Amino acid sequence: MASETSSVVKVPRIAIAFCTQCKWNLRAAYYAQELLQTFGTSIGEIALIPSTGGLFTVTVTTAHVVNRSPNGIAALGGSAEQALQAIDTVVWDRKTEGGFPETKELKSRVRNIIEPGRDLGHIDRSLKKGTSQQAQAETSKAEPKLDANVNPDQQGTKEECEDCK
Repeated sequence: MASETSSVVKVPRIAIAFCTQCKWNLRAAYYAQELLQTFGTSIGEIALIPSTGGLFTVTVTTAHVVNRSPNGIAALGGSAEQALQAIDTVVWDRKTEGGFPETKELKSRVRNIIEPGRDLGHIDRSLKKGTSQQAQAETSKAEPKLDANVNPDQQGTKEECEDCK
């Protein structure tokens, strides 16, 4: 049984929690390797966290500076006390997302948190192409197409073929 201890954590930290009963060990290790290959030393650490119950989540922990003062207001002419606050952001949850991420989608989401200005090259182009194709498909579904071989008055009266169902 693992015990929790306090120690220094290098941020940004990526934690991949996975179900060992579902045998998702290799999948978690693959995502960790892909993120390390892409982001290298921009990542403080990657943790693989064995779990149960069908869990598969990817969480990014980042540190943010927060100003603190006794009154909650910085004194005039003085500086407020500063502290670091760790913020966890769930990048992917298998149960809410309905499956596992495409590697390029996971990399894009992690990049948006740890290095928002970074260009991921072919991954960004692929994601943009996919969203434009999806938008194009949605607009073509919304616009009814007229069949040139059918009289416009008969457009809505077509019956579906029973063999094609």
